[in-house]
Amino acid sequence: MGVGKSNFQHPIFYFKQMEHEILIKNTISFVKRALEHAEGGHDWFHIERVYKNTLAIAKTEECDLLVCQLGALLHDIADSKFHNGDEEIGPKTARKFLENESVSEVVIEHVLNIIKNISFKGGNFEKKFNSIELQVVQDADRLDAIGAIGIARCFNYGGFKNRTIYSPDVKPNLSMTKEEYKNAETPTINHFYEKLLLLKDKMNTESGKKMAEKRHHFMEVFLEQFYAECNGES
Repeated sequence: MGVGKSNFQHPIFYFKQMEHEILIKNTISFVKRALEHAEGGHDWFHIERVYKNTLAIAKTEECDLLVCQLGALLHDIADSKFHNGDEEIGPKTARKFLENESVSEVVIEHVLNIIKNISFKGGNFEKKFNSIELQVVQDADRLDAIGAIGIARCFNYGGFKNRTIYSPDVKPNLSMTKEEYKNAETPTINHFYEKLLLLKDKMNTESGKKMAEKRHHFMEVFLEQFYAECNGES
């Protein structure tokens, strides 16, 4: 006689799930405090959007959800752009927090590798680490860099850096090295061509690619209107 499915949940699984929920709750509180005064495009609300995108994409992939959640929540905990280009401060900050939360070393190392490898960095560098969890969080982060939110974040950061909005005399540079990309001071509109419009074709997951299509098209429509207004045509 066959045994039907039971709603019984093993105590070990239950307590492990509870531990994960508490860890995520503590991580959210930590990130909110750490980014309380962050620049508007890299604040808690950016993290929250990336986290939501991550959950949506993770549903369609065979991945470690806890690693994805922690990677999403901690990926910008100390962005090098706001710490004199120091690319180690983010991983160090995340490690200290995760160790204090008694997270396993295996999970910590995976999360740190996500933090170290998630950024676009000009798109012209060799990736030294890859995993489906990195791909999920990277897609989630890239989605927040395009579409309506991406446009808002782009101009917010340009204003933060006091950059020119647009100059027809300064052409986009699509062959920048990682260092040139980090130190670029070009007009904000150039960033669309140097990064934002390139992201659709750099998405990793099928669901990420589908989500990127609509946002990419929105940016194309925006740029068409932008140039029409610049030329007094609309």
